[in-house]
Amino acid sequence: MDGLPRGAKVLVAMSGGVDSSVAAAMLVRAGCEVVGCFMRLGTPGERAEGMVEWDGNAEACAPGRERRQGCCSVNDAADARLVAAELGIPFYVCNFAREFGRVIDYFVDEYASGRTPNPCVRCNDWLKFGRLHEYARQIGASHIASGHYARVEDGGGGGRWGHEGPRLLRGADRGKDQSYVLFGSPRERLGEMLLPVGGMPKREVRALAERFGLPVFDKPDSQEICFVPDGDYAALVESRRPGAASPGRIVDESGNTVGEHAGQHRYTVGQRRGVGVALGHPIYVIGRDAETNTVVVGSRGRLLASGCEAGQVNWLTERGPFAEWRACLVRCRYNSEPVAARCRLADDRLEVRFADPLAAVAPGQAVVVYDAEDTDWVLGGGWIDRGVFGG
Repeated sequence: MDGLPRGAKVLVAMSGGVDSSVAAAMLVRAGCEVVGCFMRLGTPGERAEGMVEWDGNAEACAPGRERRQGCCSVNDAADARLVAAELGIPFYVCNFAREFGRVIDYFVDEYASGRTPNPCVRCNDWLKFGRLHEYARQIGASHIASGHYARVEDGGGGGRWGHEGPRLLRGADRGKDQSYVLFGSPRERLGEMLLPVGGMPKREVRALAERFGLPVFDKPDSQEICFVPDGDYAALVESRRPGAASPGRIVDESGNTVGEHAGQHRYTVGQRRGVGVALGHPIYVIGRDAETNTVVVGSRGRLLASGCEAGQVNWLTERGPFAEWRACLVRCRYNSEPVAARCRLADDRLEVRFADPLAAVAPGQAVVVYDAEDTDWVLGGGWIDRGVFGG
């Protein structure tokens, strides 16, 4: 928390997990005035027993019965409340059910339109480092903190990017790094973001939680999409967009029908298992077309893209756009390693060309750009519209 004045008021997004709990504890020990906030994302109107209204859109948290699982549940709120009590800090539950509906609608609509969504990025953009900032201002907090494994640091930069001020960096624990899902954070808000655990490995975070006496020190990490706790995302899509379940053709690269599917949203680019077609050689899903309701299969070689083009760009350095190609590293999926590439940015369009062909570049996913020399530095990114093949 270098440079943060002692006594600064910080709103901490507390999920009930070990990471955000340790983040809150570290800020308390750094002398900050900490307020805990749990983002309730469940069904509108749903609440635990004992909750009371605060500012018309937030609730003071008290223990209650579990009504559902997986979507920032009441059990998670109760865990966060216990941590806040241990730390002696105020704690509120903000009811973001209505706003979170936008994230779910985005998720469903992307799948229904033949794209592959990333709801975690959107949730961070729209809620944690978007809507939550409004609550921070209401209570006079100067900063928002979370338990993400990434870093925001001043200094460095400059050079060809002409940048000064806060920079978003990869987390020190490469296996837990979450910088990919934070690329959409507004540049002007980087200076208000605190990520206390981003400079530590996970094992150290758990050790700190135990040393601090936090009751969640051994709580397992959440693995699933929070609003699809059973993993059946296709059922969610079909429940909200019944027309998505229409059967259609599975075709090969030449357009020949080789099978039938129960809905193109049930497939992802790069998928090999569960395609339901046997052609005597390995096949992969190489494309989906929502308009014709077809799934295209082919050899792995047809998955290899030479680049991609992206829109809805969020650039985090002061210099941009730039018409000339520049060396960089990119990630096209959350759990992938950065690969060498070059990029250029013009008219809110990001063009990327990979040094080596990359498999399964899916429209709807984010492409995130890192500096080629200072490889921890997140420069920005955008949402993939299409892969580039050849050339």
